[in-house]
Amino acid sequence: MEYKDYEVIIKDLLKKKSSATDEKEKEILKNKIRKFCYEANQNLTSWDRVCIARNKSHPKAEDYIKRLFSNFIELHGDRYYGDDKAIISGIGMFHDIPVTIIAQAKGKTTEENIERNFGMSNPEGYRKAIRLAKQAEKFNRPIITFVDTAGAYPGKDAEERGQAEAIAKCLFEFSTIETPIICVVIGEGGSGGALALSVGDSIIMLENSIYSILSPEGFSSILWKDETKCKEASEMMKLTASDLRDKNIVDEIIREPFGGAQNNFSEVIKLLDECIYKKIKELRKVSKSSLLSNRYKKYRNIGVY
Repeated sequence: MEYKDYEVIIKDLLKKKSSATDEKEKEILKNKIRKFCYEANQNLTSWDRVCIARNKSHPKAEDYIKRLFSNFIELHGDRYYGDDKAIISGIGMFHDIPVTIIAQAKGKTTEENIERNFGMSNPEGYRKAIRLAKQAEKFNRPIITFVDTAGAYPGKDAEERGQAEAIAKCLFEFSTIETPIICVVIGEGGSGGALALSVGDSIIMLENSIYSILSPEGFSSILWKDETKCKEASEMMKLTASDLRDKNIVDEIIREPFGGAQNNFSEVIKLLDECIYKKIKELRKVSKSSLLSNRYKKYRNIGVY
């Protein structure tokens, strides 16, 4: 059974449940829905998860910031060129702990996406991230990054301003920041644009998010000279949360309801909140030298079996 077939069955069951008048019947239908949702989630293909991660109604970084943090103050600019709206960064409170938040931001409408450059950062975005990370280190604030981008912006202006150098500098600087860093992949984690904000002590992924050095379309166009073979490419790339946990790249997976986090965002926030809090408590007990040593080993061991 394909994803779309499960979707039709579940929608039909939900309609029946909403129109049912008998409580016993409602409970039976509720259990059936739960069973089908569980079964559907287990049988999703890699391409299904790519589509869910790219869903326009999928919660964006701004939604997570509003629900997880209090007293958030956004900080702008890289102090070199300007401000990049594809990255939201600032400071806030998380369970009474001051934290720094750096998030790749997509919009919900076409207008918002144009303003956010569809979540694709320019060099000033990565330099802003470095500035905020250095500030967090100075004040001993944990850093939480949210990854959700198809990749860094590939435009001519971005290349002229040093896009590749900015990403490389981000990778270098984040590897030596002496404060806990927790990275959360909330949607589409693609290419160097995503990797730039993914150097940390713990990587958390939503169940239906993806994380890879390249998009399935890019992979298939390079390997087979055929962009339409993206479904086959997504299976080969091993870009899902479960694939990456099996390879010890991802540390934790946050369960999502069938169809994505938007279908029960409160539950996803609850699970993510608990996970981030647990990680911060653990990492704050580790000495700075051990923190950097463990981070170094974590990335050196990727790809070693």
